[in-house]
Amino acid sequence: MEHEILIDAQAQASPRVKAQLRRAILAALREEGVDVPCIVEVCLTGDGDIRQTNLEMRGVDSPTDVLSFPMFELSPGDKPRGEWADPDTGKVLLGDMMISLERARAQAEEYGHSLERELCYLAVHSVLHLLGYDHLDEGPMKAQMRAREEAILGGLGITREGP
Repeated sequence: MEHEILIDAQAQASPRVKAQLRRAILAALREEGVDVPCIVEVCLTGDGDIRQTNLEMRGVDSPTDVLSFPMFELSPGDKPRGEWADPDTGKVLLGDMMISLERARAQAEEYGHSLERELCYLAVHSVLHLLGYDHLDEGPMKAQMRAREEAILGGLGITREGP
């Protein structure tokens, strides 16, 4: 099965960063058992653009690290279905994510780890949103999402202390 990760780098990103993002997104899809070919679109941008999108889409007038735009209303554990696939590509457009490289750099510095680790975390976090996970509460929903994030990143050898 061949998932497609489309990266639009509106902010400067190295080939290594793009490769790490692809690796993290593919791992999240695999670990969540997504068994139909999907397309995930990624926009790497700066604080200004993500702030504007955050204002337009959520009514929040501030930059954020990542925004997720799922194409389907799923619940955790639900999977995209083959009948949702575009007939031309044979793939399901799972959704879009927008990541601020500025915010990711600042958070990586704040948390004391690499930019790559922060970007991988944000990408996995966003994929989980595309698959119906959320963290609106401070209880079970958030704990479930955090556990999945850590498991997926751990499988990639990316821990809070590691790469």
